Amino acid sequence: MSDVEIQKTTQRDRFAGSLREDQVGQEVRLTGWVHRRRDLGGLYFVDLRDRGGLVQVSFGPEWCDAEVLECAGTLGAEDVVAVRGEVFLRPEANPDLPSGAVEVRAVELEILQDSTTPAIPVYRGPEEELPSEELRLRHRVLDLRRPELQENLLLRHRLVLEVRRRMDALGFMEVETPILTKPTPEGARDFLVPSRVHPGEFFALPQSPQIYKQILMAAGFDRYFQIARCFRDEDLRADRQPEFTQVDVEASFVEPDDILGWTEDLMVGLAEVAGVDAPQPFPRMSHEAAMARFGSDRPDLRWDLEIQDWTETLGDADSNIIQGALQKGGVLRGLLLKDGASLSRKQIEGVEQAAKDKGAPGLLWAKRTDDGASGPLSRFVEERHLDGMGMEVGDLVMLAAGAPRDIAWPLGAARDAAITALDLPMERESAWLWVVDFPLFDEDSEGGGLTPSHHPFVMPFVEDLHLLEEDPLAMRSKAYDLVYNGSELGGGSIRMHDAEMQTAVLRRLGLGDQEIEVKFGFLLEALRSGAPPHGGIALGMDRIVKEFAGAASLRDVIAFPKTTAARALFEGAPTPVKDDDLSELHLSVTEKGRE
Repeated sequence: MSDVEIQKTTQRDRFAGSLREDQVGQEVRLTGWVHRRRDLGGLYFVDLRDRGGLVQVSFGPEWCDAEVLECAGTLGAEDVVAVRGEVFLRPEANPDLPSGAVEVRAVELEILQDSTTPAIPVYRGPEEELPSEELRLRHRVLDLRRPELQENLLLRHRLVLEVRRRMDALGFMEVETPILTKPTPEGARDFLVPSRVHPGEFFALPQSPQIYKQILMAAGFDRYFQIARCFRDEDLRADRQPEFTQVDVEASFVEPDDILGWTEDLMVGLAEVAGVDAPQPFPRMSHEAAMARFGSDRPDLRWDLEIQDWTETLGDADSNIIQGALQKGGVLRGLLLKDGASLSRKQIEGVEQAAKDKGAPGLLWAKRTDDGASGPLSRFVEERHLDGMGMEVGDLVMLAAGAPRDIAWPLGAARDAAITALDLPMERESAWLWVVDFPLFDEDSEGGGLTPSHHPFVMPFVEDLHLLEEDPLAMRSKAYDLVYNGSELGGGSIRMHDAEMQTAVLRRLGLGDQEIEVKFGFLLEALRSGAPPHGGIALGMDRIVKEFAGAASLRDVIAFPKTTAARALFEGAPTPVKDDDLSELHLSVTEKGRE
């Protein structure tokens, strides 16, 4: 079936925006919304908009009867209309419109629905300023008429179709897992749903299908995927929403190379749909190397700027800060910024502040000029130190001293700030990376103790199992993240398929045996039943579309998103519930909760 046949309905022949010079001389019936109306003294020009784009429709006394012309003069923005007319070449083509070479001279006009005065304009073109995001979300039905958002959602549709096509071709089966499930700790708060028929008991909305897909592997399904809806009750940012969509994948009898290979092929296919460059193979980097070289577990490799290790080079520098860090087993690492001496003191302080915001007490820095070195670090270094760091005249170095874990994130933030301050050109537009071999545990910054680096089900390196009690933070895991242009598109791992190993890890996380049985007993039962080695990955569909579309926020690639305050402004959710409805759920709201 051709595109024109697909677009055709009983009320229209095709999309308005699809008209081209090939249709000159044809009679067409079009429907859509009035985008603009211009009155040239009894000659009316209407930009008619539908999902296919815009086309100019003209109404003039030479080809319209008086009734049609009078009706055209009453049209307002966002009125829904149907027109019939002939396609003509425009006297002056509009190069900004795909349909800009033609117009429709209408002989019939029907107003299908009057529109109230739009609360916000349906924006088109860079010369028009968008209303505030809050206002656009409040009037989302109008905002969604913007071609930019429609194009984003069309891209999303095409990418999801490609996911299903490719996963099916690889022998993966799509299985739906429950939305009403059991509360389990996965790094964020659960959304809880009270049970009416079981007073005082609650379901949880799934943070991911993680446990269910592992059970599917134990059940022998071998290869599973799902376009899964997930829910996390956490603070929001531009790349977070309380409900989101992920491409969830799990397979049996696999090692990381299998999952990474399938995922890479999938992403190459999705990138092709979106017109994004994705050269294979994607480079791989250990988590340890990523933190040491870029100060991030999702480094943006569009720029080659790397953190340098100057522990040996500056080991004899006469500085209490440097020597104190070295005596505690610390390292000396920093950034060599070519031509960085051009930065002002204010700009340097801005880069330093980015490091301070990530926990560094400050950075030592020095410029090298024709007159020698200047800056706080220059008091402690000699010419041989400058040469050893690779400094040339016009360069700037910025240094942090301390434990590798303590200075990695601050230096990563300084790297980002320096790239912006120096306006460094990108070496490449698309930078893909696998970050592998994550630590099994992280330190819990809030309550002390340990927390999973990814989640509690990740397989540790077998050779690191002896560290579980004596040095758990040194344990590596078979976990991996996919990074694109500094954004984490997804993460996964090989899972623990041995129930005893899984129990030992849960205990090391501070869970007692009774709590383990209550929260994870059904998973452990599945593992004991004879679970195969298995692993998988979850890819953030919202993030993929955002990155491929070049959108500023996830809210630009989701039809009905929440605000950063976790509110749905268009439909007005969340909302208070009547006491009678709460009573049926065996709930009540405290006075504090009503305020």
